[in-house]
Amino acid sequence: MHICFFGAWDPDYPRSSIIRAGLEACGAKVSACWIPRGYKFWLRYPRLLARSWSACRGADVLFVPEFCQKDVPLAKLVARLFGLRLVHDPLASRYETKIVDWKRKPPSSWQARWNRVIDRMSFKWPDLILADTAAHAEYFRGEFGLSPAKTAVLPVGYDDRMFSSQAVASSPAAPGPFTVLFTGSFLPLHGVEAIVEAAGLVARRDKTVSFRLVGGGQTFDRALRLAADLGLNNISFEGWSSLKDLPAKIRQADLCLGIFGRTEKTARVVPHKIFQAMGSGRPVVSSRTPAAEEFFTHGENIILCPEPYAETLAEAILRLKSDSQLRNRIALNGLELVRKKYSPQALSLVLLNTLKAHFRPQARGKD
Repeated sequence: MHICFFGAWDPDYPRSSIIRAGLEACGAKVSACWIPRGYKFWLRYPRLLARSWSACRGADVLFVPEFCQKDVPLAKLVARLFGLRLVHDPLASRYETKIVDWKRKPPSSWQARWNRVIDRMSFKWPDLILADTAAHAEYFRGEFGLSPAKTAVLPVGYDDRMFSSQAVASSPAAPGPFTVLFTGSFLPLHGVEAIVEAAGLVARRDKTVSFRLVGGGQTFDRALRLAADLGLNNISFEGWSSLKDLPAKIRQADLCLGIFGRTEKTARVVPHKIFQAMGSGRPVVSSRTPAAEEFFTHGENIILCPEPYAETLAEAILRLKSDSQLRNRIALNGLELVRKKYSPQALSLVLLNTLKAHFRPQARGKD
């Protein structure tokens, strides 16, 4: 099968780079009709259209990666010109992300209405929409009136070329600090304030636990102020880290954190950071959500916390610190799970089988 990736996506973003690497490892032919992000559509469209003549010839599927909703109208035209099936992997709704989650503009604004228009086009026009979780697929179907046959689930997974572990430590925590790591862009769905509050609760009972928060973003300043108001000295805010440095930071941690937000979107996503930590042989604690329970089992390969997150997260951290056998069992089981089911090659086999099953009636005799 020949799959052509189309649009102005970020080549360093894990989602599309994982899929491309996995497809190539599975023997699929992969081409790209790509330009850098940042071009306005009146500059982006002519460039993409010109490049499509060589990049898309002979392809079976035109694949629009994450966050490229604005490129779907042109992709629809190109797909028709070349007789291709069109697949879109939005990863999120623009309206929900920018208006509901980030609250950049009020719902009554023209920007909010415009993002709804872009969403409707980008979800309605493709032949197949991918979602990272079943909960997200259900949301897409309800929000945009999609049939179940038009959606398929493909978890985000992790890049096993970067995030790997030769072994999981099997000894009790060292006498020094026990390190809890969060990495991310401080989105509302991450719930960083709950992590800061948990750090305060932990500090009252165990002074040897330290929290490292790597990254920055929308809620960074609020989290920083909260830590200062609580007088915490067991937490460090380290700012952004390059992607190449991230695997080492994860392997240095005793425990990694997922997400603890209270937004509706929190219940529908399982971010890369969870799979990355598991692939690095680290135990993970995250919020108990329908999406998380699609892939993981509490107490077996992850610890899932119900609300109130600050209190249950603090209890989970202290329990895992004191129980090395539980900590190592969670880490080993998580590592085994993601290696088997959520590596690039494993995910791309799922994707290829999905494409073949979905498009077989329209197949053109290629494989």
